[in-house]
Amino acid sequence: MTYEFSALGALLGLLFAIILIIKKVPPVYSLILGAFTGGLIGGGGLQATVDTMITGAQSMMSSVLRIMTSGILAGALIQTGSAEKIAETIVKRLGEKRALFAIAAASMILCAVGVFADIVVITVAPIALAIGNKGRLSCSSILLAMIGGCKAGNIISPNPNTIAAAEAFSLDLTALILKNVIPAIAALIVTVLLSGFLAKKARKQCADNASGQEDAVMGEDAAPRKNAVLGNDAVPKDSMTEPMTEHSAASSRSLPTFPAAISGPVVVILLLALRSLFGINIDPLLALPLGGLVSILATGQIRSTISCVEFGLSKVIGVSILLIGTGTIAGIIKASALQYDVIRLLDLLHMPAFVLAPLSGILMAGAASSTTAGATIASQTFAPTLQAQGVPALSAAAMIHAGSTVLDSLPHGSFFHATGGAVGMSVKDRMKLIPYEACVGLTSTVTSVILFLL
Repeated sequence: MTYEFSALGALLGLLFAIILIIKKVPPVYSLILGAFTGGLIGGGGLQATVDTMITGAQSMMSSVLRIMTSGILAGALIQTGSAEKIAETIVKRLGEKRALFAIAAASMILCAVGVFADIVVITVAPIALAIGNKGRLSCSSILLAMIGGCKAGNIISPNPNTIAAAEAFSLDLTALILKNVIPAIAALIVTVLLSGFLAKKARKQCADNASGQEDAVMGEDAAPRKNAVLGNDAVPKDSMTEPMTEHSAASSRSLPTFPAAISGPVVVILLLALRSLFGINIDPLLALPLGGLVSILATGQIRSTISCVEFGLSKVIGVSILLIGTGTIAGIIKASALQYDVIRLLDLLHMPAFVLAPLSGILMAGAASSTTAGATIASQTFAPTLQAQGVPALSAAAMIHAGSTVLDSLPHGSFFHATGGAVGMSVKDRMKLIPYEACVGLTSTVTSVILFLL
């Protein structure tokens, strides 16, 4: 058993990176500086630290290439209006009576076919807010439905986190996606239940406020006022101004038909499934961009190909650069005594080794407030250890991946602010959703662990 850096050094480096991220230093630089600091404190020396960081970054290159090409699919789905059409169709088919389920299901499906979670929320938000206004649903219930749907879809998608986890364990991407289908369904069910609970809670609060106002104005004109007592958590029309304006602008163009909109994702699914069905291996590096091109052709947007590609590239550049930074600190942690010390700690606590998989996903994603960074660091660091302890690679990757959705939307990450801004929610109200989001991620994680134990 040999290692170049101490566990304390690796932990202090990770802690330093977290502090820098919280202080709004760009995450990629935070992770690189954290890796460098951890290596020096860990006793590896300047040259060993730099070499290990470079090696860690190099190990990310295959994932980065696949993620870069996945941008073509994401760009095509958004720019051609396919994502909006898919969401709109699902919501209309399920109807307003099942509004929260429709919103969650639409978010889940869009994320599952390759659209990034923050873009899913921004895309679905105008439609969701319009339905929420008619059904008098609270902003919290609507946003939780979208975020929970994204968490469910994320663990069964060809998104960066899935690609990174599959790469670390040398797994077929389709196999990892299929492994978490049941946990994803469980997460969707809990999402609908929790968002329904928030909606009922907001209605009760509004009713109590209305009753209080009527008592206070008994000497005045106490005629019922439909929107006067909605409360901070409701969806009054004025809170929808900005999202609805964006939606109206997007809807001024004609959207594609549903078959055309879904054609790209269907092609991707079929190409990735060829390995499982017929032993024909089509790498995601080819399948994802081909799906994007099919989407462009099917929607008749061939003249917009360059703009679709450019838009998709703009959305994956940040993730790709983040992965390079993630690789540097993952390299330091992987070359440290941390993984061995964690196993010894689990032995002392009489806990089975497989607990390391979901726990590492939860903690690493919470540290970076990112599903992708959490899944990548945990997978890169603990894949050899978990497999050496007899945990099957597919189960370990699935548990890490599910675990990385528990604490991935904390305030020091961009997803927290992007999703809150999509529905015009204050930071204070957005903070109140974190425990509910964690419950959704924990549901998929626990389900994934149960499936491993069965």
